[in-house]
Amino acid sequence: MPVRFRAACDFVEQWHRHHQPPAGHVFSVGAADEKGVLLGVAIVGRPVARHLDNGSTLEVTRTCTDGTPNANSLLYAAAWRAAKALGYRRLITYTQHGESGVSLRGAGWSVIAERPARPGWHRPARPRVDRGNGHIARTLWEAS
Repeated sequence: MPVRFRAACDFVEQWHRHHQPPAGHVFSVGAADEKGVLLGVAIVGRPVARHLDNGSTLEVTRTCTDGTPNANSLLYAAAWRAAKALGYRRLITYTQHGESGVSLRGAGWSVIAERPARPGWHRPARPRVDRGNGHIARTLWEAS
């Protein structure tokens, strides 16, 4: 189901274990039960890495569920179908070191790169506040 950005952010605020909601999105999708109760959301936006922002690529910047089995896989698959329907040719996302990626594999995604931990996002020419997501190795995934 489609989900408005504010509702998706509110869900992430309530349920996500280590991230805040992203700053923006291109679209968001949700998983709901038969009564319409939201069980999870996927927020899809432009790629965070500037060199990947080529106009044909989107990034799943957040997924979050209430723990409902298979909801995360359903969201990743739905996000890829929606991105393709909008004319995008590539959809990526990242997992942090220690996350299995089982939901991504279940949705048919593939690992395309391993990224080492970075020392943080702050640079003298581009000051950033530490949000606790630096110093963690990541895995880059692509929908297929």
